[in-house]
Amino acid sequence: MAGASTVATVKTQVIVLNGGSSSGKTGISKGLQAVLPVPFLAFGIDSFIDSLPASLQASGAGIEVAADGGVAVGEEFRRLEAAWMAGVAAMVRAGARVIVDDVFLGGAASQRRWRQALDGLAVLWVGVRCDPEAATRREFLRGDRITGMAASQARVVHQGVVYDLEVDTTRTESLPCARTIAASLVD
Repeated sequence: MAGASTVATVKTQVIVLNGGSSSGKTGISKGLQAVLPVPFLAFGIDSFIDSLPASLQASGAGIEVAADGGVAVGEEFRRLEAAWMAGVAAMVRAGARVIVDDVFLGGAASQRRWRQALDGLAVLWVGVRCDPEAATRREFLRGDRITGMAASQARVVHQGVVYDLEVDTTRTESLPCARTIAASLVD
């Protein structure tokens, strides 16, 4: 049809970004919101953890961060995490598009939990890689992380995880990574 405009369509309903602490997931998420032709809400594991009551932060039942940056989670954390995941999936089923920014401490087991929650939805699985040394520098500059967390998570979060796309923020800024991801979504 002459003169008809073409509008990009996005079939993906959920973009899951997985990477270690200080790998650039939040920056990519904000970049995606800026460049995608349709609105996506963004939800991150950090916000979920911040929403926990103080009694579950630094608690064996909730989440504990060791002095070396290691992270352990308990039964109550898993129960609430499952509810959070189901809530994110419910928003998508109600018509919202969502970007999830997570840290798969359990590698493939973490991805399985999200796969169960997002069953039947169109999901793009994105690995956000960053060299441990670069992530450690960012961690130091942020000043809000325990030293060692970034290095300990940089590789372990990707173990056994299957991705549709991977980006590396070691030498590439968040916005170009977001553009790469967005380009894979637009028809």
